[in-house]
Amino acid sequence: MDLEIIILAAGKGTRMRSRLPKVLQPLAGMTLLEHVVNTAKSMHPETMSVVYGHGGDLVPNHLSHMEAINWIEQVEQLGTGHAVMQAHPHLQADSIVLVLYGDVPLTQVTTLNRLLENFQQSDTAISLLTATLDDPSGYGRIIRDQNNQVTAIVEEKDATSDQKIICEVNTGILAAKASLLAGWLAQLDTNNAQGELYLTDIIRMAVADGKQVQTASAEHDWEILGVNDKLQLSNLERQFQLNQAHALMRAGVTLRDPHRFDNRGNLSVGQDVLIDVNVVIEGNVSLGNGTTVGANTSLTDVQVADGVTIKANCVIEDAVIGQDCVIGPFARIRPGTELKAAVHIGNFVEIKKSKVDNNSKINHLSYVGDATVGQRVNIGAGTITCNYDGANKNTTIIEDDVFVGSDSQLIAPVTIKQGATIAAGTTVNKTAPAGELTIGRCPQEVIKGWQRPIKGK
Repeated sequence: MDLEIIILAAGKGTRMRSRLPKVLQPLAGMTLLEHVVNTAKSMHPETMSVVYGHGGDLVPNHLSHMEAINWIEQVEQLGTGHAVMQAHPHLQADSIVLVLYGDVPLTQVTTLNRLLENFQQSDTAISLLTATLDDPSGYGRIIRDQNNQVTAIVEEKDATSDQKIICEVNTGILAAKASLLAGWLAQLDTNNAQGELYLTDIIRMAVADGKQVQTASAEHDWEILGVNDKLQLSNLERQFQLNQAHALMRAGVTLRDPHRFDNRGNLSVGQDVLIDVNVVIEGNVSLGNGTTVGANTSLTDVQVADGVTIKANCVIEDAVIGQDCVIGPFARIRPGTELKAAVHIGNFVEIKKSKVDNNSKINHLSYVGDATVGQRVNIGAGTITCNYDGANKNTTIIEDDVFVGSDSQLIAPVTIKQGATIAAGTTVNKTAPAGELTIGRCPQEVIKGWQRPIKGK
């Protein structure tokens, strides 16, 4: 039978105290709903429907880049049963329907597959994902008979004192045969403490019809946790990051402290990679063999080759870093930068949209923007490429084996020819010839008898 997935994402999330709908709250660089959609997609369903409500078109607009989603608006939020009713007309009668929640982001595919395995038994009508919690407060309780068969789910607000001590709880996640689901949905009523149409009431109906209700358990408690406020969001963020850290360490990465690591993107790693504390990964980042990333560093959409050392407190985005480069500390590599092999970028150096060729060094307090830098170039402290004339960006070309002395200004567009030497403190605004010393300093002058001003009393 085909698998069809419904994701319930209509809730407002009042306790978030935010203008954003709850399912659009961010976790690890994506919204809660995106996490759930990605999990659903990895199961290759025949169809996937998202039922949205609060926030109107904000939700589908935010995920407009994600394909193959049927967006279904729940105009009135009348409960989980009502939400599934909105999607049911779009389902095939002979499918298995899996119901997920847009604010439960960390459920593993392996757990969901275990839930679906129950349908290998031909008499299974419904499969429930349950969990056994030390503190079941807030969850619906699983009611079983003397033969350990599920007979009902009782929401906490409707539970008796005896039922409230049951620790096996309903996670809300379930799968059912679509051919049976329609009839049960039609029988739902609002005779409960919330005055809503509870999806969980279909369990009682299935039992009354003599249908088999099976269960599967989540491997980890955090898989079934939903998000209702910013504290719960923060707790799940840390759990997600710890999961990422553990996976990286199992893959051979050395993390100085797995509790102080944030992967908000897609990270691929080679062997013998070391990552210090408080490193943030965003976008698509790859780290080659033997790479070291220093503390408090931010990497966004970066390709890093083998043997690279990135020292502490660097910010690198949308760049390509070649083999055996050394960067930082306190360096900023901006978008469009490409560093070839064995380039040294030192402290308080900023590189923007520039190519720096093999074995070149820019070690201190310099800005290089919109430039092409050749091989074996040395750029001294305090040097800047003056690339912006107030209207347009212009290019600086520095050819191989150039030496640029400290505190020089290269006013683009300008070319420094191969082997040229630029004396410290020089302003260059026309081509510097190959192999020659270019110097442009104001004459030093001494004014005898000059007195420094004194503040008036």
